Amino acid sequence: MSNVLLRMALRREHDIFVIRQRGREVAAAVGVEHQDQIRLATALSELGRTLLAVPGGADVAFVAEPGTPPRLVVEIVAGPEAAAVLAGVPVVTAVRRLVDGLETDGGESATRVRLSRRLPIGAAPLTSERIAALREQLAANEPGTPLDELAVQNRELLAALDEVRSQRDELAETNSGVMALYNELSQELEETNRGVVALYNELDEKSAQLKAASEAKSRFLANVSHELRAPVTAVIGLTRLLADSGSDPLTPEQARHVDLIRGSATDLLTLVNDLLDLAKAEAGRLEPTWTEVDLRALFGQLRGTSRAVITRPEVELLVEDPPPGSIVVSDEALLAQVLRNLLTNAIKFTERGTVEMSLRAATGPNDWEIEVSDTGRGIPAELHERIFEEFYQVPGSSTGRTGTGLGLPYARRLVTLLGGFLRMASEPGKGSVFTVVLPRRPAVPASAKRDEG
Repeated sequence: MSNVLLRMALRREHDIFVIRQRGREVAAAVGVEHQDQIRLATALSELGRTLLAVPGGADVAFVAEPGTPPRLVVEIVAGPEAAAVLAGVPVVTAVRRLVDGLETDGGESATRVRLSRRLPIGAAPLTSERIAALREQLAANEPGTPLDELAVQNRELLAALDEVRSQRDELAETNSGVMALYNELSQELEETNRGVVALYNELDEKSAQLKAASEAKSRFLANVSHELRAPVTAVIGLTRLLADSGSDPLTPEQARHVDLIRGSATDLLTLVNDLLDLAKAEAGRLEPTWTEVDLRALFGQLRGTSRAVITRPEVELLVEDPPPGSIVVSDEALLAQVLRNLLTNAIKFTERGTVEMSLRAATGPNDWEIEVSDTGRGIPAELHERIFEEFYQVPGSSTGRTGTGLGLPYARRLVTLLGGFLRMASEPGKGSVFTVVLPRRPAVPASAKRDEG
């Protein structure tokens, strides 16, 4: 074989030392790293002791394989009895850990064992010229005595012991550093945990304070609103009596003042009613009365009441009749309040054009979508969420009419209470679209279902 670097025979005990020694020499010559040289030599020594017991011994060949990656291969040929000998000893498992590859082929006439070790990246290529030169170099070397090999093994053992001792010292130093870091991290973690616990306690305290403040606010709004409704209603009634044709006639100036008083009192009553409704919703005192609501009838009712709100001829109200049989299980009064609020807002902030309300089936098969759109001035994207904050009003209204800033927050709470949600889409100069999405049959409490039945 042209790539064979060296051939040897394993016949007696002395040959084990020679094979180990020459194996290390061949590995060093082709460029195998030092530690891998020792591993290969050890593997050959272990296999040699085992195969020496086979009748006829074994023949050993060191072969250079220039493939990708290049390898040093040791081919050992022994008698057919060697297969059974190798199968019954644990040395094969140990040898397999020392080399990159180990193959055993037991035939009728011979047993072949093949060991391989990859050459490291950067090793000189195994050209035919270099293989020939290595073959001549190895043939010229005289094998040492067993004592020489034993001395080499002792040096290798001492070097390995020094390396192990050095690694042990490094490991001890590393462990010391790891323990110091662990202790430092443990202290930091303990301090962090104490801070987190303190923060949680503070958050719990703040949460309790916020809950108490919210409850106090709801009670205050409910009490103040309730106390204000009676005198404000009385003021509105008195202004109507003053303006009644049966009363003493008023001068034009007096009539104008009375109208101003009545308008202000009416706006104040609207604010008081919105505050009272919002306080009820926040306090959880609104309980829907679940019934089957005919949306076609509800739309017709809202069409009539909303037209009375329109004060400008440039605005047209279009309420599209739902198809017959459009039914939703909901609270008719609360749903009507939501839709009336959306229509009133759309009319209030639309100078010219149309305000429309329509019904369509939602994307989901069990939902209705009620859409209220207008051609008003629209709302900037950065204010889409702010308009649902209490008392917030879009600045710069050109209609000259403002609201309380409570209608939309209250409408969203009511829609949520009815099992749906309220979304909006708006762009300056292109109007706004508010969509109420409601389940046709929401999940209601058992008591409500009994009331419905």
